[in-house]
Amino acid sequence: MSVWYRGIMPDQLSAKDWLDQGLKTLAANGPGALKADPLAKALGVSRGSFYWHFADVAAFRTAILAYWREVSAERIIAELEAAAEHENPLLLLLRRTFSSRLALEKAVRSWATFDTEARNAVQAIDRRRIDYIEGQLKVSGLAEDVAQARAQILYWTFVGYALSDKRLPKAKQAAAYDELVRIALGN
Repeated sequence: MSVWYRGIMPDQLSAKDWLDQGLKTLAANGPGALKADPLAKALGVSRGSFYWHFADVAAFRTAILAYWREVSAERIIAELEAAAEHENPLLLLLRRTFSSRLALEKAVRSWATFDTEARNAVQAIDRRRIDYIEGQLKVSGLAEDVAQARAQILYWTFVGYALSDKRLPKAKQAAAYDELVRIALGN
């Protein structure tokens, strides 16, 4: 356990450490587990470290939702854009979707069914992701109305896959990926 000495916690964690643990906890145990005591125990420190970074659990949950957006949308988009020089970002995104573990996505969407702040976060990330997909479809030469429709269909596919309890076997993932590419980029 951490020891306070003259107001300094020598093994103090960063806010990012807490947020990383929070995302792991959320994915594994849902939003009800986002509490200072269990998170501190999981990290092997006192609650004081938690409260050093966050005013209360509500502030932590707000930070978790912002961090989820950063990790699950903004970083992924940045990685796709960086790789765009060598490969189509949309194809990379589709491949990544079917090879990802989506427990965190499912947990946040479940949380959004009963929490307004989580629901607003999900709606914002949905809009961001759909806009990105639509933009990539337009870059590939599709008309705006077609790009909008296909972006929505692709995103519904992602959400359905994320919420599904049954994952596709590798061979079926490849077939689904090929069909999504055909639907997405076919003229």
